[in-house]
Amino acid sequence: MSSNGGPLVELEHLKVYFPIKSGIVLDRHVGDIRAVDDVSLKISRGETVGLVGESGCGKSTVGRTILRLYKPTAGRILFEGRDISQLSENELRPLRRRMQMVFQDPYASLNPRHSVGRIVAEPLRTHGLANRREASGRVRDLLKIVGLPSDAAGRYPHEFSGGQRQRIGLARAIAVNPDFVVADEPVSALDVSIQAQIINLLETLQEEFDLTYLFIAHDLAVVRHISDRIAVMYLGWIVEVSSAAELYENPLHPYTISLLSAVPIPDPIVERQREPILLAGDLPSPANPPAACRFHTRCPFVQPTRCRDEVPPLRKFSSGHEVACHWAEEIKEGRIKPHEREPVLESPRPVPVEAPPPV
Repeated sequence: MSSNGGPLVELEHLKVYFPIKSGIVLDRHVGDIRAVDDVSLKISRGETVGLVGESGCGKSTVGRTILRLYKPTAGRILFEGRDISQLSENELRPLRRRMQMVFQDPYASLNPRHSVGRIVAEPLRTHGLANRREASGRVRDLLKIVGLPSDAAGRYPHEFSGGQRQRIGLARAIAVNPDFVVADEPVSALDVSIQAQIINLLETLQEEFDLTYLFIAHDLAVVRHISDRIAVMYLGWIVEVSSAAELYENPLHPYTISLLSAVPIPDPIVERQREPILLAGDLPSPANPPAACRFHTRCPFVQPTRCRDEVPPLRKFSSGHEVACHWAEEIKEGRIKPHEREPVLESPRPVPVEAPPPV
């Protein structure tokens, strides 16, 4: 927990909309992409919270908005109890060194024209934490900590493998001794043999530097290994939050149940006996999400009442497990079974786009 007794990072009803424009001359605002729509989440100091979901569900937008790379449309972002959602760039500058990010693509996140030493030392120079000589020594120490040779400082990113480049990104992130790190799918672009090395390195750095992580991923096995708690996201909403062990042993939301049913189990007997739950259709457009429960158009447990009419609140159970589903108890107890047929899909209402005026 933070020094004031509250969470280190807290999101309150966070919304991030991206406008849809039409017209060459008038540039009309005709709609919004609701990338993040009313997300609330708490992250305690020293904790690793995993954020999982399909591509396009808004999880990377959540991470980038926490760091104020995107400006929130509504809601609040609290860092140690201080609302940073409306701070200017000058007001944010002292906080930048306390919040860092590890990007998904190790090939695109490093400047190919700069040496590794310059890349890792750049945060130190930007925040005025070291002169040239001090930065050089600090860079050598950081490269050693992340498992790279000291002579790597004089080389360039193209001379390294994907796993080594991600280690460079980690060294850059921890250079300014941050409190909070957003890891945006840091292993998804790496070979499986390298992923375990990076995950183990992240855990080692967390212990050594007392870091707090928001770990964004779509690989449930990776998230389970590193996370203390896991939040499951679907189409801009958080639909389930639980401890890692509880989520995998007792998933409550139909979306989480479907995701876990597709994860292979290294036991051929158990694997043959279970049946994966297939989701109907594709992910709806965030520009025009379904009414009420956003998952009802694909849900294998969908019911004729409430699902299409009422928005399910994120309810908290006595165990601390949170879920946004009207029928979570009935599904858990087996009183509601997956449908043998695909649920009826609603035809999405198209976003009106006016034709541009003649030039």
